[in-house]
This record gives sequence, C-alpha cells and structure tokens, in this order.
Amino acid sequence: MVRELVEVHYPEAERIVLVLDNLNTHTLGALYEAFPPEQARRLAAKVEIHYTPKHGSWLNMAEIELSVLARQCLNQRLPDADALRRETDAWTADRNARASEMEWRFTTADARIKLKHLYPSL
Repeated sequence: MVRELVEVHYPEAERIVLVLDNLNTHTLGALYEAFPPEQARRLAAKVEIHYTPKHGSWLNMAEIELSVLARQCLNQRLPDADALRRETDAWTADRNARASEMEWRFTTADARIKLKHLYPSL
C-alpha cells in the first residue's frame, strides 16, 4: 500500500501523511522488511506516520462492527459475489432498521485525561 501511494498515486508529493492505528506492523521499519534497503529508504523519506490513540480510535469501532458482520453474516459459504452482496445488503438493512448501537466508553473527558499532551493548556 505504501509503495503504491508513493510511486503510483502521489509520485510528485513531497510528503504523504498516513494516519494508522497502533498495530506493531505499522512502522517505517516494516518497509525494510518488505523492500530492498534503497527502495525502503526512498519510501520512508516520503512518508510521515501519525498514530491514532490506543483504545480510543474510531478504527476500534469499525473493527467491532466488521467482527459482528463476520459472525452474523459471513459465517457461511457464499457461492459468488452477487450472493455476498445480497447477504451483506440484507444484514446492513436489518442492522440499520434495528438502529443497532455501540456502547463506546471512551468519552471526551477520558480523552482529555489520557491525551492531555494533545490538548492545549488554557
């Protein structure tokens, strides 16, 4: 993905900012494991990584929702892409009709404590 961003989609960009979750593989060092040193160095020079907060990321909510989808809808064999589309569309319609909610416990107050270094002091 990084190589494609740097070399295909934005080859003229001076810097590409990536917002990533705190997965241990989401480092510039991973480029050196995937590419020859010269290419990894060239890619790393154009990339700037910003990490989402641990335990406070919107990505956590997306991952939870995808897990529910996998358990409730994708836990079966589907013969083709059309069947997959029908199943996921039906699941989505049902989930939306039920107004399914997620109880997210990371509040703004929690964020101000945990991420105080990101908030200005007034």
